[in-house]
Amino acid sequence: MATLKVGSLGDYIREQRESAQVSLRQLAKSAGVSNPYLSQIERGVKKPSAEILAQIAKGLRISAETLYVRAGILDERSTGDVVAAVLADPGLGERHKRILLDVYESFRAEHAAEAARPAATPARRTAKKATAKAPKKSPAKSAAATKRSAPMTTTKSTTTRRSS
Repeated sequence: MATLKVGSLGDYIREQRESAQVSLRQLAKSAGVSNPYLSQIERGVKKPSAEILAQIAKGLRISAETLYVRAGILDERSTGDVVAAVLADPGLGERHKRILLDVYESFRAEHAAEAARPAATPARRTAKKATAKAPKKSPAKSAAATKRSAPMTTTKSTTTRRSS
């Protein structure tokens, strides 16, 4: 296990909080910790547990793994490169960065869940492929649908369809 980088962790949490435009009190409330304790973490006085870091990450809407790496609890993996690249991109706003990282994390979790499931038998795979193909619309049906949805025009006394 790596050593705890308390000063840089607190600076990072403060930076994330300020960029998200969240006050210390708001973050403390959403993370379920006291204001003084969160302040001490940001100043590097206290060393938070992994559980507290997860609560803070949830309050900031960032990956708990990011805080674990910053705290030295986890070693940085290749996913840190993706996270760091997204966070460092000046062309993205904070809201978009959070959304992009949330989507990335959900894709990784989905992939991990799929990898953990046993593989389907060849017969089941073939049946799934056959049922997955949707029938295509015929050109005659789509032309009729287009005619029905033609815009209506109104004159003084009658209503007529415009031809396409």
